[in-house]
Amino acid sequence: MKARAIVRFLRLHKLGQVLGTTLIPVIVVGLGLALMVWEPLPMQGLRNNIFDQYQRWRPRVPTDAPVRIIDIDEESIQHLGQWPWPRTRIAELVEASRQAGAAAIGFDVVFSEFDRTSPQSMVPLWFGDKPGGDAQALRQKILQLPDHDEALRKAIEGGGVVLGFALSHQKEAGAVPQVKAQFAQKGPSALQFLSSFSKAIASLPPMQAAATGNGALNFVPDDDGVLRRVPLVLRFNNQPVPSFTTELLRVGQGERNVILTSEQVTPEESRGMREVRIGGLSVPTTEKGEVWVHYASPHPARYLSAWKILAGLVPRSELEGNLLLVGTSAQGLMDLRFSPLGNIIPGVEVHAQALEQMLSGKQLVRPGWTQSVEVLVALLAGLAVGMLALNARSLLAATLSVMVIAMVFALGWLSFSQYQLLLDPLTPSLVILASFVVCSLVHHFRSERQQRWVTEAFSRYVSPNKVDFLVKHPERLKLGGARQTCSFIFTDLKGFTGLMESMDPGAAVSSLNAYLDGMVSIAFKHEGTLDRIMGDAVAVVFSAPVIQEDHMQRAFDCAMEMHAFARKYAADLQTKGVPFGNTRIGVHAGEVIVGNFGGSTMFDYRALGDPVNTAARLESVNKHLGTWICVSEVVFKGCVNMVARPVGRLVLKGKKLPLMVYEPVTPGDTIDRVPLEDYQAVYTLLAEQRMYAADPAPALAELNRLAGLYPDDPLVRLHLDRFNRSELGDEIVMAEK
Repeated sequence: MKARAIVRFLRLHKLGQVLGTTLIPVIVVGLGLALMVWEPLPMQGLRNNIFDQYQRWRPRVPTDAPVRIIDIDEESIQHLGQWPWPRTRIAELVEASRQAGAAAIGFDVVFSEFDRTSPQSMVPLWFGDKPGGDAQALRQKILQLPDHDEALRKAIEGGGVVLGFALSHQKEAGAVPQVKAQFAQKGPSALQFLSSFSKAIASLPPMQAAATGNGALNFVPDDDGVLRRVPLVLRFNNQPVPSFTTELLRVGQGERNVILTSEQVTPEESRGMREVRIGGLSVPTTEKGEVWVHYASPHPARYLSAWKILAGLVPRSELEGNLLLVGTSAQGLMDLRFSPLGNIIPGVEVHAQALEQMLSGKQLVRPGWTQSVEVLVALLAGLAVGMLALNARSLLAATLSVMVIAMVFALGWLSFSQYQLLLDPLTPSLVILASFVVCSLVHHFRSERQQRWVTEAFSRYVSPNKVDFLVKHPERLKLGGARQTCSFIFTDLKGFTGLMESMDPGAAVSSLNAYLDGMVSIAFKHEGTLDRIMGDAVAVVFSAPVIQEDHMQRAFDCAMEMHAFARKYAADLQTKGVPFGNTRIGVHAGEVIVGNFGGSTMFDYRALGDPVNTAARLESVNKHLGTWICVSEVVFKGCVNMVARPVGRLVLKGKKLPLMVYEPVTPGDTIDRVPLEDYQAVYTLLAEQRMYAADPAPALAELNRLAGLYPDDPLVRLHLDRFNRSELGDEIVMAEK
């Protein structure tokens, strides 16, 4: 009956399990992949934080790249006056750098307005519009002085100078930038992917015309304000324009062209930028034409104070052949940026660090195929973890899921540290984690429903520990078994057949049910498994299906409590005039085969083997021995502090080897029993007869003496009767059992 119900339950749930196993991980992973492709801002932020952490763990090691910053720092302002300086001083800085052999000089400054300190700009302030007399003459002499902007223009005209301009979306704008670089396109145009601007603020047209290069100073920080990428090319009025960094590389190499390579989808369609070639340098970029910056820790040697160059205090070796970037670190000039390292650096240093890594050839890259790799990892790992969470045990699924996520993060770190490759481990891990959590919840609810169904359906038929075992191990609901050492209790009620014939059937059944409830409750209390009930007989097994290391002790304690309950129950009924008999109990242990036995649609969980039969026969021999409990030697030795009397070496019917059997001493039996010491002494004499062929007279004399003192002791009568039948020693041959 219970087997048919289990099979029916499994068949009904099979379809749902299959569907759940396949569809749920697919749905969860599919949603996760959609988010990965969509890339919402929170996910981008989390990914960027991972990349930042990588840089904090392993910043770029500064190299001796030919890049220096001419710093308009606080010290230079103290020596040379507040900013802005006269353009003549800037011109002197250009000339000093050029004479020292600089490869290129770039200004992270926009000269968009006329120099207010120029004599031509100061004359109206000094003399007004119509000065007269000597003032007019003085005015004319001042107007003949060199113009500061012209002085700077002439210095720039000497070559190797890159000016900067600022792109914006504002309505107000200055001069239109003059692009000096020539662009060549390989593959379909990727212009639509570039950061686009419609307005610009550039230096004065004469200065732009004199400059060798002109590049955009713009950065495009992420939403958190951190600068992680530097653009190499941008879009202005639907035309490509070089960045400040690109122009410095171009001018420094004496090149004119910048080659843009796009990622092709079709011959006419682009997926975005792939590479920018500047002279001899090929720089991988993002689809937007940006390069990821691998920041180095602060490096003082990168900075040259502007006033020291003008004062001739900087060695020529620090300038010769280098790309010089003129910018400011002075806090009051507000050109500060947030870096992934968690510090604030001048904007000019961002350009410098980008140049350093590109010139060294060791730069961070995140090619377009990286997202495909991340999606593939999330797909395969997410499905595998989801299937595992649905079908495996929770601890195993959780352990393997953690290992998978750890491997994904390890792959990300290895890619960064060894190959400067930016692989995102976070978003695939989030997909994997979501798959695990959702599928684990489904597995939990499904298991809980199954457990509740099995528990409710079978708790009335099977012992609680067997139900728990089947709930935790549904795979054991199949034919087959395994070898296992177990302990067994068999009980039988004396004279119940006659009682059934003499009593009202209803009363008899009621008495029996109350008795069986008490016996089974005791078995469950000691975590025994109810093997079966046969009329008034009860069979209990320990260490099956749940293995119990102390199963022998449990079996003995259970048997003793059963004995005490049965005696009290019988005594209570006897006082009411109901001739309810006492209970015989047999306890044995041994290796058996435990499992499900039967046909394909009808099977039962039980233990099979000779120890089961032996335990049943020990219960039966109580009737012939005059005892109520018989415990085998293996159980006696497997228990702690068991007080028992040796019965003898029983040779059961059909057996060749004897089985040592003991009778536990119970408090209620001490009145009519020989003291344990006296009985042990006479049993020793019996054993000596068997082992040494000793004289039986002392044993016989002692048995007679004890029989006179304790005529109700069953074991004394047993051995005395055996003497009278000329059966010496302690070996008892059972002819019937």
